Amino acid sequence: MTSLLLSVLLSQCRDIENVLDALCWPGSSWPEIEKVESLSTLIGELVKKSDSNVEDFKDSETKERFLCKVQSVLWGQCVPLLKMISNAKGDDAQNGKNEQMLSAACGLLGACLSASQTDPLEKMASLVLPALTGSGSRDRSTDTDQLDIDTATEVVVVLLSAPARNAALTVKALCCTLASVKELSDARVSKIIVRVWFACLKSSTEETRGDVLRRAWEDLLSWHDRDCTEAVTARVLLCLTAISDFLFPPDQQRLRDHHQILPDPRTSQPFFRVVQAGLTHRDSVARKRALYLLKKCVSLSESVNTSVCMCQPGTSEVFYDVLFRWTPDQRLVFQEFWGNYALVLETLEENQLHVVRPVLRRLDALTEAAATDGEAGGALVHSSWLLCVYQRMFHSENKAVMKDGVNHLLGLRLLRCPAFALSVSKFVVGPFMDVLAEISLYHRSPGQAIGDCPELGLKLQNFMVTFFSSLPKENQGSVLLQLLRRLASPHWCAVPLFFLSRALSHLSPRPLLNADGLHVLREVLRCTIITHQVLLRGATQCFLLHTAICLTDVSEVSLEEVFAFLAHFRADESLRRDTTLWSELRDWLHANEARFRPIGVCAGTTPQRVSVYSSECLRAFLTVPASSADEAEVIPPAGEAEVAACALLLSADADGDGLEQLLRPLLDVLRRLATSAYLPPRKADRSLQVALRLLQLLGPSAERRGESEDKVAVAVRRLLLSVVEPVQEFILRRLNGDLKELRDLDRAALYHSVLGELVKTYCSLPGYLSNLQNNYVSRLTGNCLRILNAPSEQNSSFAGQVQKAVAMTTLALLCELGEQSLFEPQSEATRSLCSLWTYFHSSPSSSSSPPCLTQTLQKPSSSTISAVGGPDDSPLLLRDWGRLAARFVRDQWVCLSFLHRCGMVPVERAGPLWNVASLAAATDALTLLPGCLALPALDFIRVVLPQVVPHEEALCAEAVAASWRLVQASSTNSHDFWPALRAFVCLTFQRPILELTEAQSPELVPRVRQVTGELLQMAQLKSGVLNELIRHCGHTWLPSGPDPLADPALGGALNHLDLLTEACVYGPVFRRDQRTVREVQTYVEQLGEECAANAVIGSATRDDQYPRLCALALLCRLDVSDTLQHSLMEQLAERLLGKDEEISKSKVRYYSNSIQHRVKNRVWQTLLVLLPKLRLGFVAGRVLPATLQAASHANQASVKYLIEWTLILILHLWPTLIHRLWDGFSADREKTKTSVCTLLSVMVHLGVLLPRLENKVEQWQKAVEVVFLRCFSHIFSVRLYALLALKRLWALEAQQAAAHDEATLGASLGGLATAVRACLHQAEVMQSTGNAMKNWSRIQEHFFFSAFHPLNDYSVETIFHTFPRLSAVADDEWVPAWKFEKLVDFRSDSSLPLHNAGRLLSELQPGDWVQQDQGELDQEERWADVQKKIAPWRLSVQEQEPELVAQQRAARLGKLTGALLVVASLIDKPTNLGGLCRTCEIFGASALVLDSLRHISDKQFQALSVSSELWLPLLEVKPMELVDFLQLKKKDGYCIVGVEQTANSESLQDYRFPERTLLLLGNEREGIPARLLQLLDACVEIPQRGVTRSLNVHVSAALLVWEYTKQHAPSGRGA
Repeated sequence: MTSLLLSVLLSQCRDIENVLDALCWPGSSWPEIEKVESLSTLIGELVKKSDSNVEDFKDSETKERFLCKVQSVLWGQCVPLLKMISNAKGDDAQNGKNEQMLSAACGLLGACLSASQTDPLEKMASLVLPALTGSGSRDRSTDTDQLDIDTATEVVVVLLSAPARNAALTVKALCCTLASVKELSDARVSKIIVRVWFACLKSSTEETRGDVLRRAWEDLLSWHDRDCTEAVTARVLLCLTAISDFLFPPDQQRLRDHHQILPDPRTSQPFFRVVQAGLTHRDSVARKRALYLLKKCVSLSESVNTSVCMCQPGTSEVFYDVLFRWTPDQRLVFQEFWGNYALVLETLEENQLHVVRPVLRRLDALTEAAATDGEAGGALVHSSWLLCVYQRMFHSENKAVMKDGVNHLLGLRLLRCPAFALSVSKFVVGPFMDVLAEISLYHRSPGQAIGDCPELGLKLQNFMVTFFSSLPKENQGSVLLQLLRRLASPHWCAVPLFFLSRALSHLSPRPLLNADGLHVLREVLRCTIITHQVLLRGATQCFLLHTAICLTDVSEVSLEEVFAFLAHFRADESLRRDTTLWSELRDWLHANEARFRPIGVCAGTTPQRVSVYSSECLRAFLTVPASSADEAEVIPPAGEAEVAACALLLSADADGDGLEQLLRPLLDVLRRLATSAYLPPRKADRSLQVALRLLQLLGPSAERRGESEDKVAVAVRRLLLSVVEPVQEFILRRLNGDLKELRDLDRAALYHSVLGELVKTYCSLPGYLSNLQNNYVSRLTGNCLRILNAPSEQNSSFAGQVQKAVAMTTLALLCELGEQSLFEPQSEATRSLCSLWTYFHSSPSSSSSPPCLTQTLQKPSSSTISAVGGPDDSPLLLRDWGRLAARFVRDQWVCLSFLHRCGMVPVERAGPLWNVASLAAATDALTLLPGCLALPALDFIRVVLPQVVPHEEALCAEAVAASWRLVQASSTNSHDFWPALRAFVCLTFQRPILELTEAQSPELVPRVRQVTGELLQMAQLKSGVLNELIRHCGHTWLPSGPDPLADPALGGALNHLDLLTEACVYGPVFRRDQRTVREVQTYVEQLGEECAANAVIGSATRDDQYPRLCALALLCRLDVSDTLQHSLMEQLAERLLGKDEEISKSKVRYYSNSIQHRVKNRVWQTLLVLLPKLRLGFVAGRVLPATLQAASHANQASVKYLIEWTLILILHLWPTLIHRLWDGFSADREKTKTSVCTLLSVMVHLGVLLPRLENKVEQWQKAVEVVFLRCFSHIFSVRLYALLALKRLWALEAQQAAAHDEATLGASLGGLATAVRACLHQAEVMQSTGNAMKNWSRIQEHFFFSAFHPLNDYSVETIFHTFPRLSAVADDEWVPAWKFEKLVDFRSDSSLPLHNAGRLLSELQPGDWVQQDQGELDQEERWADVQKKIAPWRLSVQEQEPELVAQQRAARLGKLTGALLVVASLIDKPTNLGGLCRTCEIFGASALVLDSLRHISDKQFQALSVSSELWLPLLEVKPMELVDFLQLKKKDGYCIVGVEQTANSESLQDYRFPERTLLLLGNEREGIPARLLQLLDACVEIPQRGVTRSLNVHVSAALLVWEYTKQHAPSGRGA
């Protein structure tokens, strides 16, 4: 309703109440928006009249009725409408209408409040403010009368703008919103800040504003102190950034008055803790807000230039831990520091390394400032600021930036300062340790070879030594303990933990670790490294133990705690007796005798000696309470026995004189085993556990100590030999049916282990072995067979089934011992084991009956299980029963394999029927047994399979398939997988199977080939798989006798040529983290004796180059005189050439060191090995054409050199093929653009070929002619190769002339000789400057044309190591010569030696004549200018702060804007508009006018604007509305300037822009229409010099905007 209509209405209608009633509506209904707005306007106009006492309101009664009516509207219409809006929810369209209605309702509310006094205001506040508290927002779901957050926010803004507002209301509103900002979303918090807080601050007095700021300031900082999480930090930064203009007033006088009310933020430690937390925040917006606040502080300090917080208030004592300092005397220093600091942090927001890395050089300046002393003492800046930069680098998405940050911190010289080291200790054990867990940091640096220690590993070692040496002594122990606790986290992977433990092991010995430290190390051993790779796990154990030895304070730990710690070191991974680690531990214990803290410290207690402790430990372990005599008790844990055995041996190694005294308690118990019927079973078991562990610890050391006698081992074995007989008798009695429960199975396993260890230890003693095989084994076998052959009704009980299982396991143990040839063939032991056959055959009298090989245990009923263990134990018992039944089947196959392998099957039973039935039974067993128990069945199938193939081929194929399925099922468990794979390979790829052809075996051979293909696929994913296969096949295929021609084993290789071909080119490409793990394992292996794990862990041949080594070793042993072997070589060469052609056709261009590049490289390496052994016909018909064809493709440099070498060798070995080379030059030039360089490279080495060529002069002339023609090619590289070849050919002139008694060969060329000489002279002259000289020098110095000799350098070393190294192939492709000597049986001959005769080629450094100069970046000086393209806040800002308009967002960053208004309504291309938006925002235009705001959502617009639309006000004016808009702006004082070429245009360089300028831009095609030209105050054109008469509209606008900015830019530093 306009003011005119309103005046008419009021003049015609004197009754105001009737007018108001007419515009009101029922409180429960939705009014029209126009009616609400009309009512608001009417009340507002009436309020003005009432205040001015016009004629209608001169009567007080009339005025009173009017106010009452306004109150009625307020509570009867306005408030209900606000509640309805709060409860209304709908789609986007409905929400838009609700927003319009809310705006109208707030207008009505404001009009009503303007006529009211304080009471309605207070009442309204009590209704609205609870909605803004945290509790109010949560309780609204149950209270529909309460307003929602959005509505309440708008209402509060109206209340704060009411005339009757007071300071109490302002403070109350702030307090309510402080609670809500801690719980609401960022969008609503932004709205509350912009709408409510700004209203509070702008509408208040100075005193009230100060009170409001103080409350907000204290509340936010105290909230962050209580809960400094990332979410809280981000929210506090959002709030502080929003009110920063009020916290940092620009005017100095206002600042002084301001600080009388509110403390200076620069002196607030909590404030800077918020800032520092924000600088390291994960969210980029939070980081930018924190940096903005920091810049505000610096800018304020620059303008005020007074000292900031150098001393404690009221004293002269220096406040050393102050976070922000400023002194007038050091103003320039501080300005430089904070400028560099902001630059570094802003640059770190980028992910482009070329932008970030130059700026990082300024880190040195920051560290210098952290080390520089100020005038009052202490560092110039607090060290925490430097740590913020490091932590920001650690969080970078760019791993290279992260690594740079880590390397810089590791080399920080400040760490030598004790105060600095202590101040950063919390950071080191916190964020720094977290980033050190990143495996990518430990990649090899450029220039390091495989097996070298990563650069960071060495730096980390030096860092730890420096850091702990610099820490105050009283703090070293606590910091180390905190660091070790970080290592106990399970997120540590193997490589970082290995290098960190190695770094800690280099700390100098000092007493730092107490019992808590050992406990933490136990957690690392028990939890963190449990899943790591075996070698790295063992190496980590070694270094952690060395760390504990060097750093443990022996006076603070007891021997009990030490040995509890040692129990977590595995003898099969690290701590074994024959290692240096064991010796180091022994010497440490001996050196600290009687210094360890006594167990149970009390007055008068003296420290224990190791020998005393070990003796008491053994006695305590063997002591069993009376209540433990119950047979039902489970077997004791093995950990305590491990501690006791380890303590005994360490004590004995330190002082072996008292060994018998130490072992006396154990020997006493062992002697009583067979005679004392009342000996508690648990005590017996404990004694056997200790004896077993002693023998296991001694066993390996005795085998490996051949240089000198192991006195301790001999003494222990001698003492234990005295109790072997009672021990064995005890075991015999216990295994004779005494074990009847499931829990007894662990006892049986203990007895079997002890018996096996006794046999292995004492089998070399004649007396013991005689008694064993003539007495003991037969008795034990008889007892077991008696139990197994007992009638089923006697063994049907639960106990009977357990007895049968134990008996079968015992027989399996005896058979395993028998397979080791311990028993003589005619001994009683052998005869008793032969009687096992009767158990596996149900009808001995019938030779036609199948064997009974599928016996299983009877599964107990549910009632039986419940009776044995109770209902709660039933699931556990059933699981154990399943394992027992599977073990029973496994043990049967152990026995059957032994019987069959040793020839103990009766002759009448060993027929085809028995073999087929047994193979079928073994195949069925594979489907029942888990991988860990199926090995005996696989072994049995291996033995029987060749015998069954002629009779039942389909069954054999099924057996192979079932075996492969078992291997695949075990692939996720490395413990089961590798033994199963080895067994499968031996089963499937044995010689009789490999020699079968598809015609002989149409079912089995295809199945084997199918499995081979699947196995090769697995080999690409799992390292070491192909190694097992090729190792086995290599031993099968290689000639076994002295005469290789008489051995037909290579038939298997011909039948499975795909396998041999794959082996020749095998080598998977690993992920970078996998490659790092493998390289670190290589580094550990090269540590040798320094790391005891190398002596303990057997190095399985898992080298990825091993399959190639095996294949090459086989090829080098082949003889060309054998037809079969010659056929193998030619077929293999054919397959390899096919692989190269397949790659060349499938991918036109492949990248360096890709899998395609590597395969092609391996193909040509193998062909170079085979080449001298091939026949002329095959070479001429297949190899040479394929080589020339391969040369025509785009190959990587290494492949190109190998192809060229192959061509040279072919022409050298078979000179008659030289004409094929000339034919290659004569081929279609379009097809030879690539290959011609290869052919020219061959020409460079023509001197090697000439001695064997016929008609040498003619061949030389032909070479000169074809090369000379290429010297004029339009392709630069061809010309360069041709000039080099021509130079080398012409150098042969004198040599050839002398050989043929001619004056010169040039004379035979006629006039061509003169042209050649002129060409060479001109080449030398023209190649003397610029890049041409560089390329000419480089190609001549390149190894292939300088040091390399195709014949003299023909060796394995050159092909597989030197060439790849010199041709930029990844170093994991280099195969050193020592691998051929160490890993395989490689036999070199004169045709292909292993090592190169000369060393010139191997001493060259890699380099290519086309490579670019490197290292220029490293030569930059630290203070060189750096790129500073800092991206503005991303679109997430709009989501975080949707209510902030562009001016407010820009103001938050301190952006300055001008008065220039750019109108682009005539432009319609989004790309031009996006670029124009970016230009206007950068140069500070006041606004940009578009024809439609829809452009800002266009992707093309956004691609050019890069979020600048967030910081620049955008207006929408349609082209048809431009006339009115321009006229309106003219009235506002704007000068309308058009960008167009007209008759009256002024030159841009002469025009002076008024400050209030409106720049009108024309359309891309039509320019500015004539109707608008008439409205222009001035028309400006850009002076041009070119032929084209127009510029792009964006470019034109950018020139004018810049000219305007330049003319109106303020002078001074901030301009």
